[in-house]
Parts: sequence; C-alpha cells; structure tokens
Amino acid sequence: MYEYLDKIQTPDHLRALPPEALPKVAEELRDFLVTSVSKTGGHLGASLGAVELTLALHYVYDTPKDRLVWDVGHQAYGHKAVTGRREKFPTLRQFEGLCGFPKRNESEYDTFAVGHAGTALSAAFGMAMARDIRHKDFHVVAVVGDAAIPNGLSMEALNNIGDHPNLNLTVILNDNEMSISPSVGAMTSYLNKILAGKSYNEAKTHVERFINGIPKVGHQMLQMTHHAEEALKGFMTPGTLFEELGLRYYGPIDGHDLRTLVEIFKKVKQLKGPILLHIVTRKGKGYGPAEENPEKYHGVTVFDKVTGKSTAVPVSGAAPAYTKVFGDALIELAKDHPNLVGITAAMPEGTGLKKFGEAYPGRFIDVGIAEGHAVCMAAGLACEGVKPVVAIYSTFLQRAYDQIIHDVCLQKLPVVFALDRGGLVGEDGETHQGAYDLSYLRCVPNMTVMAPSDENELRNMLYTAVGHHGPIALRYPRGNGEGVKIEEGFKKLEIGKGELLHEGKHYALLAVGRMVGVAKQAREILKKEGLEGAVANMRFVKPLDERMLLSIASKTKVLLTLEENSVIGGFGSAVLEALQKNGAGDIAVKVLGIPDRYIEHGKPQLQRELCGLEPDQVAETIRKVLKDQQPYMLGVVS
Repeated sequence: MYEYLDKIQTPDHLRALPPEALPKVAEELRDFLVTSVSKTGGHLGASLGAVELTLALHYVYDTPKDRLVWDVGHQAYGHKAVTGRREKFPTLRQFEGLCGFPKRNESEYDTFAVGHAGTALSAAFGMAMARDIRHKDFHVVAVVGDAAIPNGLSMEALNNIGDHPNLNLTVILNDNEMSISPSVGAMTSYLNKILAGKSYNEAKTHVERFINGIPKVGHQMLQMTHHAEEALKGFMTPGTLFEELGLRYYGPIDGHDLRTLVEIFKKVKQLKGPILLHIVTRKGKGYGPAEENPEKYHGVTVFDKVTGKSTAVPVSGAAPAYTKVFGDALIELAKDHPNLVGITAAMPEGTGLKKFGEAYPGRFIDVGIAEGHAVCMAAGLACEGVKPVVAIYSTFLQRAYDQIIHDVCLQKLPVVFALDRGGLVGEDGETHQGAYDLSYLRCVPNMTVMAPSDENELRNMLYTAVGHHGPIALRYPRGNGEGVKIEEGFKKLEIGKGELLHEGKHYALLAVGRMVGVAKQAREILKKEGLEGAVANMRFVKPLDERMLLSIASKTKVLLTLEENSVIGGFGSAVLEALQKNGAGDIAVKVLGIPDRYIEHGKPQLQRELCGLEPDQVAETIRKVLKDQQPYMLGVVS
C-alpha cells in the first residue's frame, strides 16, 4: 500500500533511505495515522503535527541506543509506527493492545512511560546524568510540548539542567501553541513574541559573518564584538530566558521542513552542553479537519476519513455526561453566588468549564498545566472571601497533593474540589485511572469527601459544597449519567448522611458513586433467588454515616462495600475502621473495588469486569460469601 512505510519496521530501515525520500515517508505516515485512528479513535492532532519531527529524530539519532523521551505521548503515534508497531495500530487503546502512550514494557524505543505532562525534562536529565556516571556514550533528547514547558516540574528540571553546563542533553520544544486546549500563560506569550519577531539566530548569523570579515584588531575589538552580540540578543528577542537558564537556544525552526530538521539535528549532535531547539509545528498538520479544529481532533472517536465526521453510533436516549451536568450546574449556581470562581488546569473543555468561562469570563481561571499552583491559588482566593471551585481530573489532582494537605486543609479553607474522571476511565489506561482519590483525600484532616450516584445527586452535592465552610470534594465518573430526570433547583444535603435504598436480612451492600447502580442491579439478580439484601447509598466517604452503618450491621452477618477506587485506604477501609471502632463483632466484610494493581487500557466495562465490579460478578461474590460465611469476629473475607 505504501511505497516506503511498508518497508520500515525499525528506524534502521528509515535511516537506510536517502534524504530525498523522507518527504514521501512523511506523507505516507500522515496518511497511515489518519486512516488508523479513524477506525479506532485516539489522540490524533498532536501526532500529525509531529510527523516530520519524529522522522528527523529517528533518521539522525541512533535509537534506541540514543534515548528519545516524549512528554505526555499525545505526539508519539508516529514514533510508535516507525518503531515496529505499525501492524498493532488496529488494537490501539484496546485491552492487551497498543497503548495510547509510550510504555517501557511495550517497546525498547519507549524509554520512559508517560501520561502526565511535564515529566520528560526531569527523566531525560536523569538519563543523561546516569550515562555520565556510568561512563556510557549515547545522546538524550527530550521532546516537550509548549504547554508542558511552564509546568512546575519542567521548570524545576530546566533550573537544574542549566546548572550543569557540561551535561550533553538536547531539549526539543515542540511549539504548536496548544496542549489539549489553546495554551495559556506568560510562557505562551513569550514564545509567541519569539515567533512574531525575526529569529535571533538568523540575525546572529549575519552579524557573525560580518565580524569574521573584519581583520583582527586586537583584544579590544573582541570585547566589542562580544558586547555587540549580547546587545543584539537582547534587542532581537523578547528575552533570553532559556539562555539565562543555561541552555543554548536555537530557533524558531520550521518543524515541517524535513531537510532543515535533519541538517540541524546532525549539527546539534556535535555540540556539547544543554541545548534547546525551538521547533514550530502545526497541530493536525496535513489533515484539513484537524487543522481547522485542532482542539476537537486532539482526541477523537472513530470518524470518516474523507469528511472528518464522527461515525460513532450515538446511544439512543443517552443521558448527559456527568461533566456536562457539572458545568451546567456551576453556571446556575454562579448566578446567585457572585464570588464563585471556576478554576481549571489546561482542561476547560474536558472539565465542563468552557461554557462557564464564556458566561463568566472574569470569574474563570485557566492556569495551564499547573495543578499545584491551581490549588494553592484557590487557597489564596478563599482567604479573601472568594469561593473557588477547582475542577481537575482525579488523576491530575494527585500532582497537587501537598497543596491539598498543607495549603487548603490545614487552614480549613472553603475550597471545592470537583474531581472529574473518578474511577476507571477506559482507553486512556493506567496513567489516567482515577483509582486513588477516595484514598488520598479521605486521610486528610478537615476534608469532606462525597460521590454522587446520579446526575441529580451531583447537582445537589455541588450546591452543598458551594455552601460548605471548609474543604470539600465531590468525585464523579467519566461518561454518561444514569439517565434520571434532572430536577429543577437544588437541594442541600446533610453532611455525612447516607440513604438506605432497600432493606434486607441476608446481606447488605454499601456503595458510593456509580457503584450504587451496580449494587441495585446485583440485588435484583439475587432477589429472584430468594435472597433479600439491604442497599445503601452512603454518599459520603468522609464523614461516614456511622449511625446508618451500625444499624445495617446489626441486622445482617454479611456486609459488602462497593467502590470504583483502590481497595486500599478507600471507602471499604473507612467502613472497616468504623466497625472496628464501634466494636461490631460477629460480621463478615468483603471490600470490592479496584485491586492493588494497575488496570490497563480497554473498554470501561471490561475494566470493571477485571475488578469484579459488574452486577453479575457482585451477585456471585455475595453467593460465595453467604456460602462460606461462618460467624467470627470482624475480618475481611478474602
């Protein structure tokens, strides 16, 4: 099908081609990516923009001996395609198939597993240091998106790298002016100024040629030319940030000019010390629909390659997504709460805050990929009487854990945390599972933690949170709601109060969040077999409704807890602690949740099956516990 691409199984095959063949390879690779992702879905735009960059890197550098470190991995599909994995693209983001991100145990060409932005510079710095410590000989290249450079971890790494002037490390700044949404912040403005003006390096070349043509006139002239160069640098660029940090800066460079990229990389390989190459690319390059709407084509479902339109079959009568319900509710609440502010970290669309920002632009803050700053800044807002609602994916809020503990909860500040993508998230896999939030939030003093079982409960929990006078978090899952009719207005919930949905004597199911629906379905399965069980929507993981818990425990010998969270330290652990504290004795407890291992990419239903969290599996677990249960003091049934 492809003249060149079909013959490229490894970068060695790519490097065997003549330079004049590379533009055709880029054309074929771009077509392959569009064709493949149109059938599977995935992250498309960033990888299309990095096609020439990917080919030039593998063409010049001796990978995998030379270490190529990608930041996040949204831009690395082309990298996967030319490193022996092209035939696996039909399995992209499917269970036991090709991962959507670089993954060390998938290929020797994936030098570092990534999923959260900002890690490449630190990892690459560590690899370069290890190389020198072990007296090895290889190049290290980090490819970092412009939105990831301002990330706190990236800036810490840059600061450290610049303090090692003899460390050979190349940083590729892949500047497409976007992360998932358009990039924000002072660093973005800085890069845009560089792009708007004439290249410093182009001007410097002309000056060097002029100076080299002047006969040597002694030390004074050399000093004058040095001062002239420094003055030129300050004049021709809006600042010398990267060079002041200790990296030699070259750019901006056209990231779609393959010949130039190859020549530059060949020359850079000969240079010593830390170097930053500012490469300018266009997200979605070469595919019209993605170029016109790069935000939409960052991550896509299956689509028609010719028209670019989604071919995903819509679910008839599908309930609105929890993300949308949250965003709409926040807009409603903002009308009556003039001090309410929405905060996100580079995810206005993904967290449902984009419309809020359009409705209340003066009360919306996108901090970029800087979750720690978002939380600490929210604490500052709360100090001055503003009600901040911090909307961040569960997996990304992990990056701000110190700020949650030290800056918010220690001071008992009324910050609302809205954790989207709580629980199993599907095709994004291990790096994005919201598997730990109930555990890492529950153990923090002064924090209230709740999880809605449906759309109305999400609205009411958000209303309750906005009126709460301390730190409070609500976590909700990815995907559509339960399909309940959304009620008008809001209802304030009593903090720490659950809801008994069904009574029953044989067993009791205690559930939070999406697992409440699973518990109800499992009960219906067992009811047909003559087994009557209690079902409780606990609502709050902290504080736990101990009164209702003890009442239920007094009426049955078997308790099962259900959560889409790690079984270690989460809701089930809270139940066990409460029973132990209150001296509940003759009862068996089974904690159901995400086991102590990483759950890989795949369909959400399959992931739940792997964890034993589908209704029929829960029903079978109850049967086994009832069969094996013998009266004994409090313990966890294995």
